[in-house]
Amino acid sequence: MKASLLSALALLGAVAAIPNPGTGNNGKGNNKTPHTPNSHASNRPNVHAHPHQCKKPSPNPPNRNGKTCTVQTYGDGSDDSALVMSALQKCNSGGHVIFAANTTYTIGTALDLTFLKHIDLDLQGKIQFTNDTDYWQANGFDFVFQNVTTFFKMGGDDVFMYGGGTIDGNGQVWYDLYAKDIYIKRPVLMGYDGLTNSIISNIVLRYSPMYYHFMANSSNVLFDNNDISGFSASKNVAKNTDGWDTYRSSNIVIQNSVINNGDDCVSFKPNSTDMVVQGLHCNGSHGISVGSLGQYVGQFDIVENILVSDINMYNASDAARIKVWPNSPSALSGDLQGGGGSGRVNNVTYQNIYSENVDYAIEITQCYGQKNLTLCTEFPSPLTIENITFRNFTGTTSKKYEPYMATLECSSSTVCNGITATDINVLTPKGSHQATCLNMDETTLDVTCVDVKV
Repeated sequence: MKASLLSALALLGAVAAIPNPGTGNNGKGNNKTPHTPNSHASNRPNVHAHPHQCKKPSPNPPNRNGKTCTVQTYGDGSDDSALVMSALQKCNSGGHVIFAANTTYTIGTALDLTFLKHIDLDLQGKIQFTNDTDYWQANGFDFVFQNVTTFFKMGGDDVFMYGGGTIDGNGQVWYDLYAKDIYIKRPVLMGYDGLTNSIISNIVLRYSPMYYHFMANSSNVLFDNNDISGFSASKNVAKNTDGWDTYRSSNIVIQNSVINNGDDCVSFKPNSTDMVVQGLHCNGSHGISVGSLGQYVGQFDIVENILVSDINMYNASDAARIKVWPNSPSALSGDLQGGGGSGRVNNVTYQNIYSENVDYAIEITQCYGQKNLTLCTEFPSPLTIENITFRNFTGTTSKKYEPYMATLECSSSTVCNGITATDINVLTPKGSHQATCLNMDETTLDVTCVDVKV
């Protein structure tokens, strides 16, 4: 897959130009007359989880036999939110909604789309959110976890979204604002709350202010053939731009996609179970991550039954990572603090992972957000990490941690069990196969362990 179309798409996405931001009017009265663009229906893609799938069969949306609605637009950068909502309500429950090609729809109002059911969303044009940062901070949809807020939230049952169009988060204004004030609320581009039995396929996502996807309270959803990219055009880096974050969700498949970003390619947040991630090209990320977990005192976090397979990871901090907060207060940054929670990570497999210029091929830490390793061992995390498999890793690391190509460190020998690493053929630039190890059964690890001194 390294020389595949995915690689070409990744390069194109990384250098895409940021469009001029619109402003909209945030749902205020509009006396203009909208128009209906010329449109046609896209061919529905045939999408299934392959080669691996979750316990539940892939969603299989039936054909729609109801109305077809083409979304109207004012066409001048005014807020099209009411027009979008009108089309969705009119063609819900069996219809087909078309966002016309060569058309930009401006969204300046937070939309609650959790009512959707039995509907095709055929996105051929572009949806662009306005750059009114004051409005979005005051009106986005807030989630309790890690200060997440979203432009909109999509939920319901049997939603099939496709079409090859673009959703643009107008991120540059947010990257610059965050550099001035780390406590601003940056919206997630694609927010899901209570979505079931649905498919999101062949969508282009650009310039999210924060995560690209945040999936909460959802199940049996398949993401396929999506293209994510968005880098800053200024000196202010686009931060926390995770590709996918799953939270309190199950039976999710993420596959066959390109991700150019600046944080986790995929992150399994608390209570993510029964998931498959496969066939991804990740560039510039922090890897495929379990966690972070154990952030909140009194919370019991679960991540289990996860398969990560056939991943190409380039220019990243990690390829495979499990990150757990210690059992003491810690601060990764002013706007991200935690520690003291518990839970379990169980039955997680990473296999067929290729790395190139990745700092660590494998990382396990129970000292996330805390630089004092002694403190982490004095107050070890009670969160258990068990039945973890790393299998068939190839490639090279960066020189950052030379001579170490991996780090596997648990804060206590009682909480980490059944961790195996086989066929680990990753070397540092100088040819080293060493890894730092702490509280590990080194007989099950196909790396050259160097014990960490605390």
